[in-house]
Amino acid sequence: MPVDAFLFDKDGTLFDFAATWDSWAADLLETLSLGNLSCKKAMAKAISYDLDRAAFNPDSLVIASSNDEVAEALAPYVEHMSLAELTDYLAQSASAADLAPAVPLAAFLDGLLARGKVLGVMTNDAEVSAKSQLQRAGVLDRFAFVAGCDSGHGAKPDPDPLLAFCKAAGVSPDRTAMVGDSRHDMEAGAAAGMQRIAVLTGMALREELLPHADIVLPDIGHIPGWLDR
Repeated sequence: MPVDAFLFDKDGTLFDFAATWDSWAADLLETLSLGNLSCKKAMAKAISYDLDRAAFNPDSLVIASSNDEVAEALAPYVEHMSLAELTDYLAQSASAADLAPAVPLAAFLDGLLARGKVLGVMTNDAEVSAKSQLQRAGVLDRFAFVAGCDSGHGAKPDPDPLLAFCKAAGVSPDRTAMVGDSRHDMEAGAAAGMQRIAVLTGMALREELLPHADIVLPDIGHIPGWLDR
């Protein structure tokens, strides 16, 4: 089936997950713990972050969960903030994270636009964080649709935010490819009736993604070659 549109996940897809978020998380836990080592260790355990390696473990809920879910996991250890304050703080902090694009994004996206493809982003991060990061990467204007977990369409793995992209962009789900690095992305794509492209710039391994994807690629930079297959 031809592909008219691509809906991208953000973290682990447009941006390399570990290179972007491992150091951000180290700073975040240090800040939220207020210097309390036992508190920092408890928060790290709650989100499966290895303090010794300064890296997320592959089973971390941060990889595919929503900003709200991450805040709820950390909230019991952050007594100086309400849940709403913590949720907002995580979104604002993430919006300023140092970004590690998976490929040179502007050239890659312009190549797809030159082929007449419609592009969108759906992330379980907050919308303000997503738009800020895409703006700082210089590519926000390439996307016809950008949604986060708080944009009113729901969160992956539910198909509703993916279908919202199709409606907004005027494209058919079966001629749209969901591009992501997690099972949540692939499951959402399947539920929406989309084609599914998995990439390996997140934390999931090829063997984890292959049963749920139509194709597994090293990174998004291989999509033009897949289109030309």
